[in-house]
Amino acid sequence: MKNEVNKESATDLGIRSQTREPSLYQVHIHNDDFTPMEFVIAVLEKFFFMDRRSAHEVMTTAHQQGKGNCGLFTKEYAESKIVQVIDYARLHEHPLICSMEAVW
Repeated sequence: MKNEVNKESATDLGIRSQTREPSLYQVHIHNDDFTPMEFVIAVLEKFFFMDRRSAHEVMTTAHQQGKGNCGLFTKEYAESKIVQVIDYARLHEHPLICSMEAVW
């Protein structure tokens, strides 16, 4: 006997997909009185793949406003970038800090 395939879709059965887009997080680099500006620019170029001009703008914003926007990422990626930056800064004996905040 032939096996019949049920052709009803999930929506026909009243089942809705629970798939959602991942939440995004803004990563910020913070100003401090000890980390050299040139080091901050180098970090932004190295870890956030910014060109020199963009890195300089973010560093200047951080210097003037207390924090600068490094980018918008998924939670896991944002966390990994923060760890990389802080580890690299500590390796070079700088107190540079990054943080993240949920956007949506």
